[in-house]
Amino acid sequence: MTFFKQTINSVPLQGQTVLLRADYNVPLSSDGTIDDDFRIRSSVPTIKKLLSDGCKVVVISHLGRPEGRDMSLSLEPVAQRLAELLGESVRFVDQTIGDKARMAVKRAPKRSVIVLENLRFYSEEEANDTAFAAKLAKDSGARFFVQDGFGVVHRAHASTSAITQYLPSVAGLLLEREYTTLTKAMKTPQRPLVAVMGGAKVADKIDIIGEFIRVADTIVIGGAMANTFLAYKGYKLGESKFEPDEVAVLDDIYKAAREKVGEDKVDEFIVLPTDLAVGHSLDATEERRVVPIDAVGEHDKALDIGDDSIMAMTKVVEQAKTVVWNGTLGYAELPQFAHGSARLALSLVTHPEITSIIGGGDTADFVLNWDARAGDSFTHVSTGGGASLELMAGEKLPGIESLLDA
Repeated sequence: MTFFKQTINSVPLQGQTVLLRADYNVPLSSDGTIDDDFRIRSSVPTIKKLLSDGCKVVVISHLGRPEGRDMSLSLEPVAQRLAELLGESVRFVDQTIGDKARMAVKRAPKRSVIVLENLRFYSEEEANDTAFAAKLAKDSGARFFVQDGFGVVHRAHASTSAITQYLPSVAGLLLEREYTTLTKAMKTPQRPLVAVMGGAKVADKIDIIGEFIRVADTIVIGGAMANTFLAYKGYKLGESKFEPDEVAVLDDIYKAAREKVGEDKVDEFIVLPTDLAVGHSLDATEERRVVPIDAVGEHDKALDIGDDSIMAMTKVVEQAKTVVWNGTLGYAELPQFAHGSARLALSLVTHPEITSIIGGGDTADFVLNWDARAGDSFTHVSTGGGASLELMAGEKLPGIESLLDA
């Protein structure tokens, strides 16, 4: 897939000051340290390329959902971690716009990295405020804007949309890779293409399920999403989490599946669990019990797919050439209910000939913690949750559409 926008490789950036939008919305532990630096690591190739071109790189990002200036969500720890990863000094400025930010950028040497404070300390960021975007452009002294925060390009915010009215705007290396990898998997995959869908809500993934019905060869359903499918088919699920109000949506899903593969092949095309791992609580000491789908007790919670379902799923996955995985297959925060997700991860890494694409969000968090190589065992781990879902569903993303055309 060729990328349809200009990138940092197609414009003359040598020696310029560049405003770079990264996605440093990283998970923090209770003491304020960074739990997982995957998104910071993912931005390093773009920053190194800009530094090799002698650029002054002014980085902007958001972190969390602060109400005003909440210092527990300052980007200062992120700037420190970025310096360690780059192996060079990174200047942190506790303002995003204004004289202090402007002077700090001005005083920094030509080839350097400056991280400005959390964009969301300013309500104008999420309001896509043009005056705020104009200040970002002016106070950074930038000649170009580089969009590399894939996790935010589905939002029309000041740093993804309005900013492109004030500076010539191009894609960074991460954004280009995310777009081409995910688009290729949906448009020209090596077949068979197997989609593995988990997580909690059908409603959140209705567009992508519809797209997978169109393009995938098999769809495997797990997680709490599988509970909703099983309840739709009439199974009693005790105290399991499921969505009773999605009947019309599931009617449409099964209608589209029947039209694609025929009535007699639907259950081979949309693969549901035949057994479930259940417990009575989400307690760390809760015992994993495996029961058939028609034997869930009235106080049971379905918290993972069962052992037979794991075997059936791995058989389907290991015959694939491309696997797109979005959503864990159980309550993977507890090891005893992470068996399905762990076995899927293992199948993918022990079959490196399979192109394995891991959607962002909880799925990425799971595989990054599971994988001894911090995600490198898979073909592609996406940094975007909602952005990757919307892109794979064929939607246009404001933060990409507003960049300069190739």
